[in-house]
Amino acid sequence: MIIAGIILVVLTFWAIVKNYETRVVLMMSGLIMSFIGGNMLSSLNAFSKALINESLTPIICVTMGFSMVLDMTGCSKHLIMAITKLLHRVKFIIIPATIVLVWLINISLLSASGLAAAVGAILIPTLIKLGVKPAMAASTVLLGTWGSSVSPGNPFIVQVADLAQEDLMTIIQGFAPKAFICVIVSALVLYGIAMITKEGIMKETPAEEIVEEELEKTEKIKPHYAIVPLVPIIVLILASPAVQVLPAISIPNAMFLGTALCFLVARPNVRDFANSFFKGAGNGFASIVCLIAAAAMFIQGMNVMGLTKALIDAMASSAALAKASATFGPFILAALSGSGNAAVLAFNGTVTPHAATFGLQISDMGAVVQAAGNLGRCMSPVAGVSIICAKMAGVNPMELTKRNAIPCIVAGIVMMVLVLF
Repeated sequence: MIIAGIILVVLTFWAIVKNYETRVVLMMSGLIMSFIGGNMLSSLNAFSKALINESLTPIICVTMGFSMVLDMTGCSKHLIMAITKLLHRVKFIIIPATIVLVWLINISLLSASGLAAAVGAILIPTLIKLGVKPAMAASTVLLGTWGSSVSPGNPFIVQVADLAQEDLMTIIQGFAPKAFICVIVSALVLYGIAMITKEGIMKETPAEEIVEEELEKTEKIKPHYAIVPLVPIIVLILASPAVQVLPAISIPNAMFLGTALCFLVARPNVRDFANSFFKGAGNGFASIVCLIAAAAMFIQGMNVMGLTKALIDAMASSAALAKASATFGPFILAALSGSGNAAVLAFNGTVTPHAATFGLQISDMGAVVQAAGNLGRCMSPVAGVSIICAKMAGVNPMELTKRNAIPCIVAGIVMMVLVLF
């Protein structure tokens, strides 16, 4: 039974790496394993239960609705333009500064691909005109697209809080400083590579003046638009147990507050605004909630076949193995497949609840698992976000992988040591 289960799991992840539809692959694998284990209905029940998870579903849908109206009203665009002008003031360290600021923006604007499309359209040409080589410019933007790992709107860290039965903002406030150290480390490593390869040295030409002129020609930044994407994050931080400046507020309510403020600030057409919000909420349910439900079927199939228990027993013999697996299991799969979501959900659904067996906290292990999946994606040549960045720079996505591999691996090791050891 265990051998058959291992073969099915390997085939499942092979299919995901080959870019077959992730939800279908996970569902079919879960059903087959449950059938072999003699309890097929348990996987179907797990799917239905995950769809109506009262902790995850409202957060995901409302957050994605808020994200959609930010794009529709242009609030996200004004935030990005403000960041671009700020970056130009630190042009001599523009590579690490860009990575850090893209990472910070990703906390509010969750979609890595959407962020790359919006930010990359402005930043990549700017970096190139300042003398950064195209492949390095694209790698710079790509390396910052894992900031959502510390966002309260990230469904996978919400899942961790649900598993740990802890306050979400408390978990984020504990993990965020360590994650920030990791992004600083990755930024400095890529900056070092750029200096060694001479891909990041600024030209001594009028290029800077050209960029200055182009920035002056861009649409005037509206500060009240630019602040809207940050409002829910600020409110949640001020209302968290560690700060308590504001009364406690749920994540969906904070996102609703941001949505209402977005409407008041931008004053768009009511019908278009409502359609955008509900379209975003629907997309969140279809793409994220249904993925979580499909992963629940897969996890239940593993449970029925006894794979979960076998995996826990194997890891219990070595805490170091468990810590390395939590970091580099999702990391490697994300690098190969372009998405670490399936690995993150599978690992957090099977192994993370047993973190105490390895001498760890559920919150620590779960936070590292979901962040490692995002970090691994930043060096994947097949990830949507990589393809977008590469296309904007006019280079092959593999060129981005060559440059980001070392920074991502180093950041993963630092994260593992800071959080799990």
